[in-house]
Amino acid sequence: MVRSVTSFGRSGLSDWLVQRVSAVIILAWFMCIGGTLMGGVDYTQWKTIFDGTSMRVFTLLAILSLAAHAWIGMWAVGTDYLTERLMGPRGNVLRLAYQIGCSLVIFVYVIWGIQILWG
Repeated sequence: MVRSVTSFGRSGLSDWLVQRVSAVIILAWFMCIGGTLMGGVDYTQWKTIFDGTSMRVFTLLAILSLAAHAWIGMWAVGTDYLTERLMGPRGNVLRLAYQIGCSLVIFVYVIWGIQILWG
């Protein structure tokens, strides 16, 4: 039996909703960046774009959305494939190690992104 205590939301429906909303935010950010890059951008223009507070906040929202989106996806993969039934008696230990590893990587990437963005 898989416990939902390690999932991002309180239920499958809230996880689904977070996944969809975060996907829309990530898509909007990529479309914004893609539209900016269409005309060609040099370093000074790129720096000017990210000097604005609105773009920094939007990028921070995209980073946090990416982290939430990734966590829900990795949690779903871990709970589907790293089980006692499929992996033997060590399935729960592997799933816990996998989830700890994923959460550490996501945490480091979020902190790194914040440092790059606001540093």
